Amino acid sequence: MASASGPPAMALQSSEMLSRDQLLHLFARFDSLTSQPDIKRRIADAVKDKQEAVAVTTAIQEEILLEMGIDPRFGITCLGKVNAMYENDMDLMIQFYRFVAKEEIAIDEAELECSEFEEKMLTQQSMQEQQLDMLKQMRKYHPDAQSALLEALHEQLDKANFDSSAAILTSDQIEEIVSRRQMAAKTST
Repeated sequence: MASASGPPAMALQSSEMLSRDQLLHLFARFDSLTSQPDIKRRIADAVKDKQEAVAVTTAIQEEILLEMGIDPRFGITCLGKVNAMYENDMDLMIQFYRFVAKEEIAIDEAELECSEFEEKMLTQQSMQEQQLDMLKQMRKYHPDAQSALLEALHEQLDKANFDSSAAILTSDQIEEIVSRRQMAAKTST
């Protein structure tokens, strides 16, 4: 039988970067929860009560971290370090950006009128189709050229302060970058 003060509290993880498996669990659980109608309603109700939707999504992330035995503040701090700590793990980085996008969608769904949200989703879908076309075109080139294209895309995004509309290189831009790279390679040999 537990003492009057209750069972001993389990120590929460508050050091060491979250592991890949912990992050993937957090991402999957957040995706699952934010897809549920009651959680969507929780975020929307907070917005109606003049609360920031991001405060609610952060609270949901903190609840998940607590379920996982991780100090919520520490876990949120770790999320800010994912780019630096896991930059070479492309699969994890893709999942991380999906997680960030899922949070953005949950917030938009709560903050925007239904028609505005639908319009935004259609715009995003169109942009994703353009990005897919861009990636298909990039795959036709040698890995060195692909690296140059990704570097140019990163610079373009950086200059646009990471505005998602800058996340696409046109066919003409791709051909120009590859041509410049080939010319530079010829002049250096």
